[in-house]
Amino acid sequence: MTETSSTSTPDVMGVGLTAFLVAAARAIETSRPDALSRDEYAEYFLRAAPGCVDWPRRYDEVPGGDADPLWGRLARFFALRTRAFDDFVLDTVADGCRQVVMLGAGLDTRANRLAWPEGCTVFEVDQPEVLALKQSVLDGLSAVPRATRVAVTADLRHDWIGALTAAGFDPTRPTAWLSEGVMPYLAPAVEQEVLAVIDAHSASGSVLGFEAKIGIDPDTQQHYPIYAAARERLDMNLLALFNAEPRTDPAADLETRGWSTDVHTVFHFAERHGVALPRVPDDALADNRWVFASR
Repeated sequence: MTETSSTSTPDVMGVGLTAFLVAAARAIETSRPDALSRDEYAEYFLRAAPGCVDWPRRYDEVPGGDADPLWGRLARFFALRTRAFDDFVLDTVADGCRQVVMLGAGLDTRANRLAWPEGCTVFEVDQPEVLALKQSVLDGLSAVPRATRVAVTADLRHDWIGALTAAGFDPTRPTAWLSEGVMPYLAPAVEQEVLAVIDAHSASGSVLGFEAKIGIDPDTQQHYPIYAAARERLDMNLLALFNAEPRTDPAADLETRGWSTDVHTVFHFAERHGVALPRVPDDALADNRWVFASR
């Protein structure tokens, strides 16, 4: 396998806390006996970030276990999301697709941790600081990707498709697109533009998996246990990070472009995998939707 990158110097301060929050969730999940997904690299990203030194990295370090709103419930949500998107992309490459694009790849290490068929290329699109930190940590572990990994420095608010194409992306080949946790942070107009660009550069047989969030209301949802715990314990205002502007239904938008879509909640996947994740009052997870589309 080969690995290429256009970045070299890590900048921990340039990486958003949410990237480390998801990494912590993946590290905690990895240590569970009933783990839905495993990311042996996740804890090393936390070790590289001084601001995360007190965060748990193992499930037995979580006070209250699954009842903890932050490191229990929210972490399990991220684990379910990771597993859902892992299964989605692995099913796609099993059917013959060999080109994967991760938009807003963050600190995920799919290129290293998943069992890829021969000939797969995984493009990771993100900000330079994120890609540089990831590369630095993986290099320090002598980690070898299990697919051809291509890091692409780009901002989804600008001409990211130009950078992706310059890195070797071929729009004439079927593509598995993943945008695991990015869309809710984008302005509606940017989200629509990203979907339009994906549509214009997707050959027949392409698929797209992404997360959408509905009903964001910072004024009334601040007291939700997950948001309150993040704010009080991590000084992280998650609600303020989401773009609360009204937006159209992205799944319906894709359908008008000729895509077939399936939309699920986290509770669907919790039931599928036998995970105890009951709905609760003031549930921050109830507004999230995972959209899986094909053309």
